[in-house]
Amino acid sequence: MTMMNHSMKSRSFMERILVSRKIGRRMIRSSSDTREERSTSELERLALGDEESQMPVRQDVQPFRVYVATWNVGGKTPNNDLDLRDILHVHHQSDFYEVVPLNAGNVLVLKDNEPAAKWLALINQALNKSHNPELFKQPSYPSDKSLFFQKPSLKTYSKNFRTESRRRLKSCNCITDFEKKYSKEYCFRCQQSNTSEGDISSEDDDGSNSFAVSETSMASDRSQMKYGLVASKRMVGIFVTVWAKREHIPHIGHLRISSITRGIMGCLGNKGCISVSMTFHQTSLCFICSHLASGEREGDERRRNLDVIEILKNTQFQRICRTQCTRIPERILEHDRIIWFGDLNYRIALSYFDTKKLLEENDWDTLLAKDQLKIERDAGRVFNGWKEGKIYFAPTYKYSYGSDTYAGDATKSKNKRRTPAWCDRILWHGDGIRQLAYICGESRFSDHRPVCAVFFVDIKSNQGSVWHGSSLNMKVKAEELLPINREKDKPLPQGRNPTA
Repeated sequence: MTMMNHSMKSRSFMERILVSRKIGRRMIRSSSDTREERSTSELERLALGDEESQMPVRQDVQPFRVYVATWNVGGKTPNNDLDLRDILHVHHQSDFYEVVPLNAGNVLVLKDNEPAAKWLALINQALNKSHNPELFKQPSYPSDKSLFFQKPSLKTYSKNFRTESRRRLKSCNCITDFEKKYSKEYCFRCQQSNTSEGDISSEDDDGSNSFAVSETSMASDRSQMKYGLVASKRMVGIFVTVWAKREHIPHIGHLRISSITRGIMGCLGNKGCISVSMTFHQTSLCFICSHLASGEREGDERRRNLDVIEILKNTQFQRICRTQCTRIPERILEHDRIIWFGDLNYRIALSYFDTKKLLEENDWDTLLAKDQLKIERDAGRVFNGWKEGKIYFAPTYKYSYGSDTYAGDATKSKNKRRTPAWCDRILWHGDGIRQLAYICGESRFSDHRPVCAVFFVDIKSNQGSVWHGSSLNMKVKAEELLPINREKDKPLPQGRNPTA
C-alpha cells in the first residue's frame, strides 16, 4: 500500500513535469504565434490607415524660412520701375513670403484693382525675375473706357501668378476615413476636395469678368516660376499676398481668409485686418495683417488695444475640413504658429522735440522705453504672450516723401506735425518660431519705411520623405540682421540712426 502510493506519487510527479513542459512549449509557440499575428495585423492596419489601432507615428520637424514684409505706401500706385528685390531680400531665398503693401489712401476707391494688380506684378517680378525677365512684365490695361473693355477683377488677374493655372489651391487636403482604409499611401499631397472652387475665394472679386487678361508669355510658361501665389486679398486700404516655392504648394491646404473692418463706425475697411489661415504639412499657420487706429493724442493707444482685442475676438475662419477627427483652427489663437504684422500705429509717448533730441543722440533705449506698444504689452493690456524682436532701426514714420528727413522738420503747424514713431511692426505667437532678422528698408517711395523680418518656422510632418527636394538656405549671415546701406554697399552698425 505504501509502495503503491509512492509509485503513484512518483508517476504523478513525472506526469506533472511532462505536462508542464508541453504546456510551456505550447505557451511559447502560442506567444510567438500571437506576436507574429499581432505584428502582421498591426502592419495591415497601419497600411489600411485604421486610426483606432495605429501606433503613434514619429513626427519629423524641420524649419522653413519665412519672410514677412509690411509697408504703408499711403495709397500710392507703384511706378513700373520700382524695384522690390532689395526690400524682399531675394538674394537670401525664403520658402514663404508674406508681403503687405498697405494702401491707406484708397478709402473710397472700392473697385480700382489696378494698384493691387501692379503690386502683384512687381512682387512676382522680384521673386521670379532671375529665371527669365521677359516672362514678367507690367500689366497693361486698355485705354477704352467702354463697358466691353472693363478692367479685369483682381481674382482674374491673380491666376496669372499661380503655378497651377486651371485650379485653385485645394481647400482641404485631409485624407478621409474611406481613403485611409483603401489607400496604401498616406501622404499630405492635395486630394480632391469636397469644397468647390466657388465656395471659398482667396482673392477679391468685383464681378467684372467681361474682359479677361490676355494669355501672355508670363502665364503660358508657369513651369519657370520658382514662386507661386498662394493667396491674395484686398480690403480697401489693406492688400495681402502670400507666396511660396512651387514645390511647397502641394503640401498647403485649408486655405481660408477672414477680414475684420475697424474703420469709421466699424464699417470702413481702411482700418482693420486681413487674416490668412492655412495648413502646411501638419502645422497650422496664421498670418494677420492689420492697420489699427491712428492718432498720437493721449488715450489713442487704448483704441488700438481695442482693435486688437476685437480682431482676436471676431475673426472666424470657415469650417471646410472634410474629416471629423481633424482639428483645423477656426480662431486665430488656435493655430500652431502665428505672425501679426502691419501698421499698428503705436506711437512714442514723448513730445516731438524730446523725441527728436533722443534721435539725434541715438538714445535708443530711452526711446524704446517710451514706445506705446512696449508699454501696453509689458502691462498685459494687449498682445499678451506675443513676442517681438529687438528693434535696431530708426522710427519708420513719418518721413517727407522722397527724402530721409522726418516730415515734422519741415512742418510749422503743430497740428500737422507728427512725432516719429515705430508704427510698423511684426510680432509672433506660438512655439517653433525663431526670428533671424528684424530690419527696416530704405525706400523713399512712401512716408513710411518698409519693415521686414525673417523667421525659421518649425513644420511638423509624419513622413520624413516629404522633405526631399526642399531647398532651404539654412545659413544666415550676420549682415542679414542689419539694415543695408545701398550707397556704401555695407551694413550699418546696430543702433545707428540711418537718417542721422
